[in-house]
Amino acid sequence: MPEEFSIDVRGMTKRFGSLTAVDHVDLRVKTGEICGFLGPNGSGKTTFIRMLCGLLKADEGSGQCLGLDVVTESESIKRQVGYMTQRFSFWEDLTIRENLDFVARLYSMPNRRDAVRQSLERLGLQDRRNQLAGTLSGGWKQRLALAACLIHQPKLLLLDEPTAGVDPKARREFWEEIHQLASQGLTFLIATHYMDEAERCHRLAFIMKGRLLARGDVAEVVAQGHLTTWTVRGPKLLELANQLRRCNGVEQAVPFGDTLHVSGSDAAVLEAAIAPFQSPPYEWRPTESGLEDIFIHLMEQTHTQDAVA
Repeated sequence: MPEEFSIDVRGMTKRFGSLTAVDHVDLRVKTGEICGFLGPNGSGKTTFIRMLCGLLKADEGSGQCLGLDVVTESESIKRQVGYMTQRFSFWEDLTIRENLDFVARLYSMPNRRDAVRQSLERLGLQDRRNQLAGTLSGGWKQRLALAACLIHQPKLLLLDEPTAGVDPKARREFWEEIHQLASQGLTFLIATHYMDEAERCHRLAFIMKGRLLARGDVAEVVAQGHLTTWTVRGPKLLELANQLRRCNGVEQAVPFGDTLHVSGSDAAVLEAAIAPFQSPPYEWRPTESGLEDIFIHLMEQTHTQDAVA
């Protein structure tokens, strides 16, 4: 039996004048899966998300979202998708309950009061239901935004950097809720900058300058980077990093706590470059490349290719 995909699109492209914001992106996300959508600012993440939920019309591309045609059935897709934007976008002079009631009205929901009550209970907002949204902390605003996204019982949630400006405890609670919802069959596409959040996702897609550069689970994305990494400990690591960056074969020399991560795409050339520095007081060890190493590598590789072109 073929796998069911909530998102299955090919060649998705969006241009704004001479700028191609999204460049022939293919993406598949299984039902009940959490897909992390990574990339720097301006990479095309938000534009792609807005095309999926029907807020922008693609210039090219085809496929389905929730079994509906992304080009011709965008209005139907909108009613089955929850979209959480980067910034808190609710009415700060209304209470939590009033905000949720307003969203329920927008969706013309039957049994509106019950829907609002259930939403309040599900996200732990019942005790704060009469608090003005403008007085909430970042974590509670995030809960309100998620409750509003869920009130019409969507099948797919598109979350655009939902934890920006939220403290670590609230971020952890948010991700626990996401995994709970995914276990119930809800699908997520989550744009994020945080590598620890990316590692919480079932699968990843990395976009840069509108082009999809890597996709898969964490291990597959790391393998696609073809990057060799060493860690080094010792004194004056910043001075060492500056020296290493001038060596052929060293593509990254990045501080990680009390170590440096030194990486390159050609293992033999990298090993020759670091050989003169592999003596006391420095301690070197080969290590697995991390997601951050891979994404920096992909970004720099793209910059280099564009400069040559």
